[in-house]
Amino acid sequence: MFKDLLDIAILLTDGVKYTATLFVVTMIGSLPLGLLLTFMRTGKSRILRGITGFYVYIMRGTPLLLQLYFFYYGLPFIPGMRNVLVLDRFTAAMLAFVLNYAAYFCEIFRGGMISVDKGQYEAARVLGFSKGQTLGKIVLPQMLRVSLPSIANESITLVKDTALVTAIGVTEILYFAKATVNRQAVFTAYPVAAVFYLVMTFAITKLFDYLERRYSF
Repeated sequence: MFKDLLDIAILLTDGVKYTATLFVVTMIGSLPLGLLLTFMRTGKSRILRGITGFYVYIMRGTPLLLQLYFFYYGLPFIPGMRNVLVLDRFTAAMLAFVLNYAAYFCEIFRGGMISVDKGQYEAARVLGFSKGQTLGKIVLPQMLRVSLPSIANESITLVKDTALVTAIGVTEILYFAKATVNRQAVFTAYPVAAVFYLVMTFAITKLFDYLERRYSF
């Protein structure tokens, strides 16, 4: 029994690199993009606020699975783009995930910025801080501290959402689990896949627990 579980686990490790890569790329891409969107949505330009608000509404208001289908299957059908916007499965998945999670992080960061007391802006102005100094030394540190629990929750959700890419044929953990079940007619691969996801979410939870303790004040 143990040997069978070990053999299945070894098979599923082929998908770990895609799951882990998708997670890392999404976090690296969506966090700064989400912060940029936050600046646009809270800025003085009504046009930029409107565009950013519409983008966030679309990305948060439609299923991530539908967005995956759009970026992989739909882009080539845009008139004049049949030979330009043809993406491979994994590139389409990364693009969809980064754009989707950037919208969520935008709202998380915006909530963090709103939580900063307006009196601190006035105090910074009295002390002669520039807008850049106020943002970098006062606003961003507090915003990130407030946002960390929500970022942690989204990160855990991201680990689970990576399983969606099996719908467009990306060979991540769930893809290999499903293939193993179909090939060997054993259900065991699914619990083994669950263990992989639980280990990753456990590691992420511990990382953010450390960050929250480290930057609490």
